[in-house]
Parts: sequence; structure tokens; C-alpha cells
Amino acid sequence: QLTLVESGGGLVQPGGSLRLSCAAPGSSLGFFAIGWFRQAPGKEREGVSCIMPPIDGRTWYSDSVKGRFTISRDKAENTVYLLMDALKSEDTGVYYCGAATSALDETTWSDSYEYDYWGQGTQVTVSS
Repeated sequence: QLTLVESGGGLVQPGGSLRLSCAAPGSSLGFFAIGWFRQAPGKEREGVSCIMPPIDGRTWYSDSVKGRFTISRDKAENTVYLLMDALKSEDTGVYYCGAATSALDETTWSDSYEYDYWGQGTQVTVSS
């Protein structure tokens, strides 16, 4: 069993920045692909970004966040980050991190069913 803990959400103005964190107390994230997903009220959970284990290192982004968000992994801190810049109101939602044990690629990373573990989510609200 893997426990994931997200943090870093909050209220930010349009154009601002936030950095979300995904940690796994007591376990190593180094063996997992880690994805960030978000869900707005009344909408489906949407894949935002994904990073493969360090031995692979590939990353993917949804078209809506490409160029604004950056996913990264700090192996020493056992943490995966999502840096969100130039935030828009459309970015508002609950952000979740998920861990996948199976191999992912550019066609599967954004499918929530590929992920075996999920955190509790952290709220991101972009509003003036």
C-alpha cells in the first residue's frame, strides 16, 4: 500500500504561480510514474502532467498547460513537484497526484485508470 500526500494548493490571482508537492511518507516514489490530475466541479478528472521514474525521466503535459507548468522530481526529498506559472481561472480545481506501477507512454499517461494509488487532493483556486 502506498500513501500519497499532496500540498501547496491555495488561492492565487490570475497570472500568479503555485508549486504543488506530492510526497509518500515511508515509501520511495523512485519506482513509480507520478501523474498530476485535476478535477473541476461537474467535470471529469483531467490529466495535467506526468513524470516517469528517474531511470526513464520522460515527462508529458496536456496541451492546456504546456509551456506554463513544469513537473519535476527531487530524488533526495522523495517528492514530485508541479510548478504552475501564469495561472488562469480555467486552472481552478482539485489537484491530485497518482502513482502508476505499469509502464506509461504518450498515449496512456493521461488515463486515470492507469494509476494505482491516489492522494487526497489539494484545492487550487485562481480568481481575482
